[in-house]
Amino acid sequence: MGSSPKIALVTGAGSGIRQCVAIALAQNGYSLVLAGRRLERLEPTALEVKQANAQVLVVPTNVTDPASVAELFAKTKDTFGRLDLLFNTPAMAAAACLLEDLTLEQWKAVIDTNLTGTLLCTQQAFKIMKEQEPRGGRIITTTAPVGAHSPRPNSAPYTASKHGITGLTKVTSLDGRSTNIACGQIDIGNAATEMAGNMSKAFRKQNGTRAVEPTMDPKDVARAVVYMASLPLEANVQFMLSWRPRCL
Repeated sequence: MGSSPKIALVTGAGSGIRQCVAIALAQNGYSLVLAGRRLERLEPTALEVKQANAQVLVVPTNVTDPASVAELFAKTKDTFGRLDLLFNTPAMAAAACLLEDLTLEQWKAVIDTNLTGTLLCTQQAFKIMKEQEPRGGRIITTTAPVGAHSPRPNSAPYTASKHGITGLTKVTSLDGRSTNIACGQIDIGNAATEMAGNMSKAFRKQNGTRAVEPTMDPKDVARAVVYMASLPLEANVQFMLSWRPRCL
């Protein structure tokens, strides 16, 4: 990565795919900013980042709170002076329920976290990336599991939020083009993480049947993200689908 490490910020870095991505980036020469709601969940990730001989800043953050997000990015700039990569992955799932029984509170909780949280982080990243020298950077969003491609039954809030992220990815890529900000999206099918749940049990499919779904190692997803991040800003993976066959 050269004599000056690039700076990456990972939201939700305390668990799952996001944790694997943070560690993989550290192993590939990045300094890391780790964000998430709970400090105790971020500390084990920070320890592994340090073991990769990378600098790390841990900032407990509520991505639904504009002031908390602004503080996260201000601390990033104060500590490292710039931001090269945002792995922008706020993620909240709601319990499955019939569409007609979905409450407004359930809807808002998921949309505020997944979609609005993604927007708030994107806005703050733009502010830093447009002002820094050299100008520009990369933002990678994600939908995991692949709600923007193949929704599960009774998952309206999560599915709507992930389709919204796809639209936000497209407009972010368009709006960032003139200032050398690239934006891509990786859609992930059934990585074996805590959020994915116990995939050894049968899940309801779109046709109403139930079947056990295969999973993949989240470290393989992290390798894909590292590849996306390794490209020069003149090149971009706009969308990548990473999944274990038959999980859709």
